[in-house]
Amino acid sequence: MSDFTHFDAAGKAHMVDVGGKEETERVATARGSVYASAETIALIRDGGVKKGDVLSVARLAGIMGAKRTPDLIPLCHPLALTSVKVALTIDEARDAVDIEATCKLKGRTGVEMEALTAVSVAALTVYDMAKAVDKAMRIGDIRLVAKSGGKSGDYRGE
Repeated sequence: MSDFTHFDAAGKAHMVDVGGKEETERVATARGSVYASAETIALIRDGGVKKGDVLSVARLAGIMGAKRTPDLIPLCHPLALTSVKVALTIDEARDAVDIEATCKLKGRTGVEMEALTAVSVAALTVYDMAKAVDKAMRIGDIRLVAKSGGKSGDYRGE
């Protein structure tokens, strides 16, 4: 288990000590999608969902989710995020709401989990707001697409 940073030599979970790490600019971007019927996508696009403006509420929920990541993921460090950006766009060709979140900070540990949490919470919010008209919606493709900063260097997905 020595390859996993959140386990000690005895295999017990622990929070990684980042005190000796250098502070660097850290950025992470994640993406995901909510797939729905064409009718549901049109309702979201046109503001016809009874609960309100789905995209605006989901964007705010994603930002809040990023800020609350250590409350949800047991071994995540509380971080002083300097920026959280969440964008939701409609792709009518795929009957999807696409979500992208980018988190930034200057610190000793990365912000991948915050970006992934932002996307996840935004996707769950889209589902919550539109579930009355489409319980068959699917949330998927949540993944890290880029990160920079820190000892492990840069990563680019897709």
